[in-house]
Amino acid sequence: MAGLVANTALLRKLLVGFVRDEVHKVGIKKVVLGLSGGIDSALVAFIAAEALGSENVHAICMPYKTSNPESEAHARLVATACGVNFSVVPITQMVDAYFNMVPDADNMRRGNKMARERMTILFDNSAALKALVLGTSNKTELLLGYGTLYGDMASALNPIGDIYKTQVWQLSEAMGVPRVVIEKQPSADLWDGQTDEEELGFSYRQVDELLYRMVDQRLTKSDLLISGFDIEFIDSIYSKIQNSHFKRRLPIIAKVSNRTIDRDFRYARDWGK
Repeated sequence: MAGLVANTALLRKLLVGFVRDEVHKVGIKKVVLGLSGGIDSALVAFIAAEALGSENVHAICMPYKTSNPESEAHARLVATACGVNFSVVPITQMVDAYFNMVPDADNMRRGNKMARERMTILFDNSAALKALVLGTSNKTELLLGYGTLYGDMASALNPIGDIYKTQVWQLSEAMGVPRVVIEKQPSADLWDGQTDEEELGFSYRQVDELLYRMVDQRLTKSDLLISGFDIEFIDSIYSKIQNSHFKRRLPIIAKVSNRTIDRDFRYARDWGK
């Protein structure tokens, strides 16, 4: 890829091959993913269907009582467009059973609970179906820490975790994701009227330009200033990356032996095969 302009034909080939190879190498044929009605999960569904055959992809929509009905409608539209299996599992009853005990919980706590509840459903279905759970977090979200640890950030495989939101839009266009999903305002749909960009305080396209130069090109702060970025924006994004790094690592293990997991004992996931 040349900067943020993706070679969509090559990227499509790489990501489809990634899903096919990583699923098959562990002796499994199926995958399961949460299909929210947003563009990230829609793209993952299209990639998985092409990699494994639509009959081997199980997409689950998990609405809460405050979810926008449009989200489920768009999830159904995506499932129909790429031919994957589709089911709906409402999470209102299970989430409310907990928050009835803590009615003063704020939106962040409620959103985190919803995200983790959805992931427990996906992993339960992965056991029932003998399938791997696919992640749907893009590189922009992962770098900013804009996700819930052990919630939407949890998965066995993530085909889009190394492409920015800008590139998600580009590849979605190339793969035929429904136009209404591509053009809708990005939202985690955690509460009424919530949008990603309003919550973050900047647009995805704006931050992707900075993140690409900061992370991929490793430009210094001086270089970023020369490129025209505001110092407060640079410092704010750097702080978000630094403060959310714990979300991108395995839990820290106290070192008391010669070979500690994830420090001295580190191998690729398929080592020894």
